[in-house]
Amino acid sequence: QVQLVESGGGLVHTGGSLRLSCATSGSIFTIDAMAWYRQAPGMQREFVAEMSTFGNTNYADSVKGRFTISRDNAKNTVYLQMNSLKPEDTAVYYCNVKGTTRDSRNVFSTFDDWGRGTQVTVFS
Repeated sequence: QVQLVESGGGLVHTGGSLRLSCATSGSIFTIDAMAWYRQAPGMQREFVAEMSTFGNTNYADSVKGRFTISRDNAKNTVYLQMNSLKPEDTAVYYCNVKGTTRDSRNVFSTFDDWGRGTQVTVFS
């Protein structure tokens, strides 16, 4: 079983910065892609950024140049540095992690799990 715990959300003025973290724990054997999504009130969840095992990144057009995704493989943690925040960035941010677990019986299973979300509110 895998647990994802996000932190770092909060209330910030337009132009401010926040850094989100998502720590992954459990019977993890490997972690593949790590990503961030967000969901604003009344809207569908949308992709924000992702990073592969090899460090390749991909960003939504709306955050390019302002947000940076990074990961610490030793800590199984993914980060999202958010700069130049705008009111339209207000949303609940979720991390998504894909990988493989290995249990005590040496059985391998893939996982594709989500965190519970952390609220980011940008006021003008």
